[in-house]
Amino acid sequence: MKKKTVTAAPEISTIDQYIVGFPAETQGLLRQMRQLIHAAAPAATEAMKYRIPTFVLNGNLVHFAAFERHLGFYPTPSAMMHFQRQLAGYVTAKGSVQFPLDRPIPWDLIREMVLFRVAEASGRTKGKTQSASGGQRKQSAAAPPEDSTVAAPVAAGKRKAATKGSTSPKAAAKSAAGRAVAKKSAGPKRSK
Repeated sequence: MKKKTVTAAPEISTIDQYIVGFPAETQGLLRQMRQLIHAAAPAATEAMKYRIPTFVLNGNLVHFAAFERHLGFYPTPSAMMHFQRQLAGYVTAKGSVQFPLDRPIPWDLIREMVLFRVAEASGRTKGKTQSASGGQRKQSAAAPPEDSTVAAPVAAGKRKAATKGSTSPKAAAKSAAGRAVAKKSAGPKRSK
């Protein structure tokens, strides 16, 4: 019996190699995306990461990719949150958006997202701090400082919201559970 040999596809190591693997129309869109990112982030360097075109500036800046029916753009979760209103008509995920090939590509929006990421990568946006390793890290929302007006009722077996605004479903469930435990441990109600 003759053994079949399977050869792996050659590794794509440059954005040029990536682009030429697509139909002419898609190649044009990919080149336009690449040019737009270069213009908005001239200090960024090109790389292939996760097998897709990537621009790097103090870490991964943005990624993009082509698919049969859309261009994928990956500007990180922070940019997705910042531009969520403008992205409302598109399929999105935590750190990505799909721009359908049968609709006009929103080049101005993409440019704004890249500029946002450049500012973020350069440490010029709010909520970002420099990590010890030199990379950018999103500043976590710290718990509000404990204050006696909140601590006293909690210590007395009553639950009060420690933060203003809406409560997440998980926090609401914990709060309800806390009330049930406090009620149970308080014993039966006595009438006057």
